[in-house]
Amino acid sequence: MSKLGFNFLEGKVFSRNILRWARAARRARQTDLSQLRRQRNKARLLKTHLDRLIHIADDRLALPMIGSTNFFKPHNADWAWRPELWRGPLPTPGYSAIANKSMLGREVTLFHDCEFSELTLRQLRNLREEDLAPYGLRLDVFQFDGSFLSLVIDLPDDGVIGLKRTHLLRMDAIVEMEKPLEIFTRLNIRHGPNTEQIVRELPLNEENIRVEFDLAYSNINEKRVERAWVDLIFEGPQMNQVVLRDLTFSRRPRAQL
Repeated sequence: MSKLGFNFLEGKVFSRNILRWARAARRARQTDLSQLRRQRNKARLLKTHLDRLIHIADDRLALPMIGSTNFFKPHNADWAWRPELWRGPLPTPGYSAIANKSMLGREVTLFHDCEFSELTLRQLRNLREEDLAPYGLRLDVFQFDGSFLSLVIDLPDDGVIGLKRTHLLRMDAIVEMEKPLEIFTRLNIRHGPNTEQIVRELPLNEENIRVEFDLAYSNINEKRVERAWVDLIFEGPQMNQVVLRDLTFSRRPRAQL
């Protein structure tokens, strides 16, 4: 039977069942008690499954949709992107005692120089009503005997192709911390044998955490741009938990002066 025919038949059966239960409910005060008892038992069994379905559906449908790329973008942006870690579930959701240069997914790498790693990195499901990203990233740091800790996000080819000095590259983030710390972000653009670097501090005291890199102040060779990546650098991270609820990037042409 064709899919259309099956859906039509399924709909007819569902409609008949609704009518049958509606009729039973209307006649419940006049129904023979033995029959009413049987109807009650069937209704309770059906209600158990319906309540469970409704509960799970309400929970899942209230969450940000997996794969969502919904976020605020500048109206004239020619490229916008949310990394895969914040879009959908990863095959390996996390690591403990994570080693230097460990990757979570294909785009995020953790760098550190700890002799003994007391670091954990884990993808988590966002559950808050205000979240647009389906997933977030949690970094737990216990004792820290290293001199640096950074999270590197590789930008895709779409964000690099056509990159010019007339572009503004923007990063938006939602960050939660157990206690205050400084986080710096560094944009790296490789062009030929050289790498241009621009550093900004995340304004963690502001409601909207946003940094912009104005490439007009860079020395990139537009014809030789090969790749780009962003470092998130954590200063004094020991005994802290940092949750990146969302991380998005966009670029747009800067206004002509």
